[in-house]
Amino acid sequence: KTLSLLMAARGYATPARLGDPGARAMARPFRSLAAARRGFAPSVTRATRGSEARAQLGQSAVEQEGEAVSRLTMAVPDDWHLHVRDGEVLGDVVPHTCAHFSRAIIMPNLVPPVTTTDLALQYRDRILKQVPKSMPECRFNPLMTLYLTDDTPADEVWKAKEEGVVGFKLYPAGATTNSSSGVTDVKRCHGALKAMESSGMVLLVHGEVTDPEIDIFDREKVFIETTLAWILNAFPHLKVVLEHITTSDAVNFVSACPSSIGATITPQHILMNRNMLFQRGIRPHHFCLPVLKRETHRREVTRAATSGDKHFFMGTDSAPHTTKAKISPCGCAGIYSAPVALSVYAKVFEQERSLANLEKFATENGPAFYGLPKNTNEEGNRITLVKEPWVVPQRYRFGSDHVVPLCAGMTLPWKVTRE
Repeated sequence: KTLSLLMAARGYATPARLGDPGARAMARPFRSLAAARRGFAPSVTRATRGSEARAQLGQSAVEQEGEAVSRLTMAVPDDWHLHVRDGEVLGDVVPHTCAHFSRAIIMPNLVPPVTTTDLALQYRDRILKQVPKSMPECRFNPLMTLYLTDDTPADEVWKAKEEGVVGFKLYPAGATTNSSSGVTDVKRCHGALKAMESSGMVLLVHGEVTDPEIDIFDREKVFIETTLAWILNAFPHLKVVLEHITTSDAVNFVSACPSSIGATITPQHILMNRNMLFQRGIRPHHFCLPVLKRETHRREVTRAATSGDKHFFMGTDSAPHTTKAKISPCGCAGIYSAPVALSVYAKVFEQERSLANLEKFATENGPAFYGLPKNTNEEGNRITLVKEPWVVPQRYRFGSDHVVPLCAGMTLPWKVTRE
């Protein structure tokens, strides 16, 4: 009785009133709140429908089943932030990305890190050797980056530019996996950053401070206010991508910036909030860096991703680790999303009634930022998202062990096919 009175006072439907259509509508905020507390994005009650869908998506891009959108075809997307590791495991993870993406920005945080152009080109060759011969339609193009250090010389920036390397990755030392060789003080990179600004090379940033005195949930905000602010003031024409943003602070900052500043957004940071790290116990396979944030931040990042704003584009940050590495006294940070990322993005975009903007986020905004051509929507270079439920495997092979993917064992409503 007390719970019913409290629910009624706050505008929610009480159990006694749920038989009434109006009461069911009133209950939706309560269900959304409950979903948020569980850590997942709350579902909407209606998909994009009928004439609205045709106006937004174009009749050629979408097929209708009744009134709900059931099919969405677009050029093969790009992944603007990807980890594929190295060695024998390349053969286990590269095919998952090839199946769904045309290009991918390859992260350089190997051991040892990819700090020179020559190392990047060798790494690219190893990746390309793992593109399956059984996928003749695949035209996968790995876009290489170099690992920025305190000692990166300006000459290396110009050499990288000439050889087609697209950018340098700034890892604050100790910020994430294999970042111990990262930048200790960004001011020590002045010469390299100046060369990047002059050459048009992109700086990709893991935007977190590493000061142990700063709360882990505030490290992105503090990085923006301190390190990133200094970089942009010192090098106003430098192109910068703030990677895998997780907070409303990052959304507001990037949205207010000129077009030379962009941001990637992962599937996990729009699907889950930090409650999912602790749902009925510790969830090591939901641990990533930057760490999942509270629900208010998830909503703002989701709003940015689904808005169509050109500042924001797809970057999965798919980062495989063995099961043993994840479940250990000091588990690794990273979520493996390559096989499921497009399905998760589609799920969230549909929930936000923004399927019309998925193609911009997946295929247009990223190439525009990097100054690259958009992938052509022609036969052999298209993907189709079909409204067909499928169950995500509990694990995939990863070397001599396994990797657990995002949404393992869950049913996702959208399935990807390659055309």
